[in-house]
Amino acid sequence: MLSPNDTPTEYLEQTFQDIDWSHRELISKEFIDCVFQRCTFRETVFTRCKFTHCTFKHCDLSLLRVPGTLFTNTIFQDSKVIGVNWTEASWSAGKLARPLKFSKCAISHSTFIGLNLRQITIRECVARNVDFREADLTQANLTGTDLTDSLFINTNLTKANLTHARNYHINATLNKIEKARFSLPEAIALLHGLDIVLVDQDPDTEAVP
Repeated sequence: MLSPNDTPTEYLEQTFQDIDWSHRELISKEFIDCVFQRCTFRETVFTRCKFTHCTFKHCDLSLLRVPGTLFTNTIFQDSKVIGVNWTEASWSAGKLARPLKFSKCAISHSTFIGLNLRQITIRECVARNVDFREADLTQANLTGTDLTDSLFINTNLTKANLTHARNYHINATLNKIEKARFSLPEAIALLHGLDIVLVDQDPDTEAVP
């Protein structure tokens, strides 16, 4: 298991269970095809690390910091990943090497501002007050996610899937939503911000021309 005295810099196909690395720092470590189960990384700092094809299951990574760290096809399942500034990570050509995947996670109060998140998966998550301004969410999977108070301004949601997502406030005039998928009744929120008048008319009342 990881410990303060570990000397290896590379870990291959290892499983880490029930470790607590809160308030510590991992520097220049590389993890390939590793699995982290029920691990705690609260306020941990991953500095210039690399995670390739790794999975975090039932982990707590609240307030994690990731300066210079590269994630390649990293999956978070049933985990807390709250308050993370993902703009600190190492990016290749303006985006993470391959999309991150979040499934049934809490990722509230995180920042993705200005990042290329094409095809990212944020499925059935709690993503409250997350900053997606200026981000590219083309073909993103946001199905079933709670987006309360999350920010979408100049965000590219082209072909994104937001079916069964809820509590979002997306101004159709300030964001790109071409061919994005939404479901009713949540999609009614897209009408907010448009220069239109909605009339709740009695169906038995004849419209006035």
